[in-house]
Amino acid sequence: MHNSMKKYKVFDIHTHTYPEAIAEKAVTNLGAFYNFVPEGLGTYADLSAQAEDNNVKGYLLFSVATNAHQVQKVNDSIAALAEQSRKEGFLTVGFAGMHQDFPDFEGEIDRVEKLGLCGVKIHPDIQGIDIDDPRMLLLYEIVEGRMPVYFHIGDNRPQYRFSEPKKLRRVLDMFPKLEVVAAHLGGYKSADEAIEYLAGHPNVWYDTSSSLWYLSAEEASRIIEVLGHDRVMFGTDYPVKNPATELELFSRLSLTQAQREDILYNNAIRFLRLEDRA
Repeated sequence: MHNSMKKYKVFDIHTHTYPEAIAEKAVTNLGAFYNFVPEGLGTYADLSAQAEDNNVKGYLLFSVATNAHQVQKVNDSIAALAEQSRKEGFLTVGFAGMHQDFPDFEGEIDRVEKLGLCGVKIHPDIQGIDIDDPRMLLLYEIVEGRMPVYFHIGDNRPQYRFSEPKKLRRVLDMFPKLEVVAAHLGGYKSADEAIEYLAGHPNVWYDTSSSLWYLSAEEASRIIEVLGHDRVMFGTDYPVKNPATELELFSRLSLTQAQREDILYNNAIRFLRLEDRA
C-alpha cells in the first residue's frame, strides 16, 4: 500500500467471493473469460486477511449466478459470509445474484431481504443476456425503489456487448426510480460510451474497479471528474486485483484529499445507507 494512502479509511465496494470448495475453479474460469490472471484466491478468508494492511473497514460482497440452479446457493453463501464479516467488525453488506431463467424473481427477492441482502448483482456478459432484455424487466420492476442493482458494464469485445452503457440507459428511462451502480467507471474499456449515456444521471453510481490498471492516471482522473467525485466508489473487483494493487494505482490519481476520502469510503457509506453503523 502506498504510504500516502495509509491515512484513508477504505470501503471496497466491488468484491466477488466464492465458497472455499469452488473458489479455485471459479477464479480460473474468471481469468479464462477475460484472458488475465486474477491476483486473489477468491475466498473471503483471503480477502479479509488483507484488510488491516490496507485500512479496509468494510466490503460489498456478491457473486454471479451463471445459471438458475445456482441462484439460491449463491445467495445463501453471500448472506452467510456477510454475516460472518459483520461479526468480525467489518461494515459489510451482501448483494444477491439473480439469473434470467430463475422462475420466481419476487419470491427470491423477498427471501434474500430476510437473509439481510439489500441489492442485486447482474453480470450480463457472463450470464449471456442484454441488460434491457425483456426477461429482465420484471426484476427491475420488482426492485425499483426497493433495492439497487449492481451491473457489470461494458466490454470492447464484439461478442460481449450485452452490457453496453446505452442498454443500461434504456432501462433507466423505463424505470425512473431504479437505483444502479455502473461498474468499472461506467463501462469496462468503453468509457466514452459511459460518459455519453450515463454521466449526470441522478440514479447512477460508479466504481473504480477493473479500470485503473488499463487507463492512465490522467484519463481515469478525467473520467471521474466527468462522472462526479460524489458518485464514484472505490472497488478492487477482487479477486481480479488485491487491495494493495488498486490502492497504489488510486494514489496516482489527481484528486484532492476530500475527493479521496469520498471515493475511498464516504460515498459507499452513503450509497449503502450505513451512516448509523459507520
